[in-house]
Amino acid sequence: MQRHALTDRPGPAPSRVTAAAVAVLTAVSLCGCAGSPEAVGNPAPPAATRQHPAPADEPPLSPKGTRTEKPPQTDKPPPAMGRSAPENIRVPALGVTSELMDLGLLADGTLEVPPGPFPAGWYTGAPTPGETGPAIIAGHVSWNGVDGVFADLDTLRPHDRVIVERTNGSKAVFEVSEVVEYEKSAFPTRVVYGDIDHAGLRLITCGGYNEQTGEYEDNTVAFAELAGVRSA
Repeated sequence: MQRHALTDRPGPAPSRVTAAAVAVLTAVSLCGCAGSPEAVGNPAPPAATRQHPAPADEPPLSPKGTRTEKPPQTDKPPPAMGRSAPENIRVPALGVTSELMDLGLLADGTLEVPPGPFPAGWYTGAPTPGETGPAIIAGHVSWNGVDGVFADLDTLRPHDRVIVERTNGSKAVFEVSEVVEYEKSAFPTRVVYGDIDHAGLRLITCGGYNEQTGEYEDNTVAFAELAGVRSA
C-alpha cells in the first residue's frame, strides 16, 4: 500500500501546459486509492488544452459510473477573478469546512494527495479558484476507516454551492454543474484538467469501493463553475 509524500511542490503555473508536458502526463498511469488509508486518487494533471465536455475520442464513462444531470446554463457567469491562493473551502450541502494545503506532483507526474483524512488540498500547478481555467481540489473519501473530507462528494447535486476563501480576502462562489464517477483505468484527464475559457473548479476523490478487494476502483469528480464573487 503506497503512502504518497508531499514533496517537490511546483510554484504558480499558467493554465496551459507545454506540449512536452502533455506528452509525458498523458502516459502516466493512475495510482492511489488502493483501499485505505489513502482514498483520494491521484490521476496525472493536466494533460491537454481542451474544453469540457470531452470530444468523441475521449474515454467513455464507466458502465458502472454515475452522473448527475447537468442543468442548462441560464445566467451569464461573472468575470474571472485575479490570481490569489486559496485558504479554505466550504461545501454547505455536505456540512464540510476545510483548510487547504498545497499539492504538487510526485516524481512520476501524478498528483500528490493529502497525508490524512483532513484537510483537502489544492493543486498549485493549476489556476487558483476563481481564475480562468480549471482549479483542482482533492481530498480523501476515507482514511483508516475514518471518513475523509470528501466522504460524501458523490451526493452533491447541480446548483449546490462551493465557497473558496482566498488569501486576499475574497471569496469565489462556485455552483456544481455535474458529478461524474469514472473508472480509474479510463480517467478522462483532458476533461478534468484541460483548459477551459471560464473559471471552473474540480473536486476529486475516490469512488467505486470494492468490498472484495478493499480497493477504490473509480474516481468521483464534481465539476463546478464560478457563480459569484465576494470581495474582501
